Amino acid sequence: MTTPVRRPRGETARLGKEMYQRDILPLVEADHHGEVVAIDVDSGDYALADTALAAVERLRAQRPDAVNILCERVGYPTLRKFGELYP
Repeated sequence: MTTPVRRPRGETARLGKEMYQRDILPLVEADHHGEVVAIDVDSGDYALADTALAAVERLRAQRPDAVNILCERVGYPTLRKFGELYP
């Protein structure tokens, strides 16, 4: 088993946003508005949940070796609003 290579943040964001717009958004936008999608940019696998933490946990249950992950909120231009606390 090979160790996954961590990409620079900008590259992960660019690749993840491309995958989200091209491959994932058309599948989830109608039924999952407001949910968070976590995307493994190396495999293209993704998971949905109500929070970013839960989405990443679901994704890592499928792909334990995922290290290059981008989260997007379905139907919104950003994951969080300025000043919003985690999760």
